Amino acid sequence: MDSKETVELEELRRELAAMKASLVAAEKARIREALPSGCRTVVLDERGDDLTTMQLARRLESWMQDGRDVALLIGGADGLDDELKGRADDALRLSSLTLPHGLARLLLCEQLYRAVSVLKNHPYHREG
Repeated sequence: MDSKETVELEELRRELAAMKASLVAAEKARIREALPSGCRTVVLDERGDDLTTMQLARRLESWMQDGRDVALLIGGADGLDDELKGRADDALRLSSLTLPHGLARLLLCEQLYRAVSVLKNHPYHREG
C-alpha cells in the first residue's frame, strides 16, 4: 500500500468521525426534546452500575418512590453523547458484551419486567 492510499483512508476516517459526531449531536438534540421536564435520566452505558436483578428491583423501587418520571436512554450505533452521559442521574450496564441497541432495548424491557415482578412478589423471578 503506498502513502497516497494511506492518506485517503485517513481522510475517510476523519470524514466518518465527523459524520459520527454529527449523528451523535443530532441524536442528543432529539433526546433532549423528548425528555419530560425534571425527569430522572438513566443512561445505559458500558461504565454504568452492573446490577443483579434484585439490585435493579431495589433501584427501580427507589426511583418510583422519588416520584419523577424516569427516562432510560439507549444510544444508537455510535453511542450516547458524552454530555448526556455526564448529566445523567444514573448509569446502568446491561452486559460486558457489545449489544446492538435494538437488542439492548429488548434486554432492558425483560429486566424491567423481571424487577417489577420481584417488587410485586410475583413468582416470575426465581432467585437461586
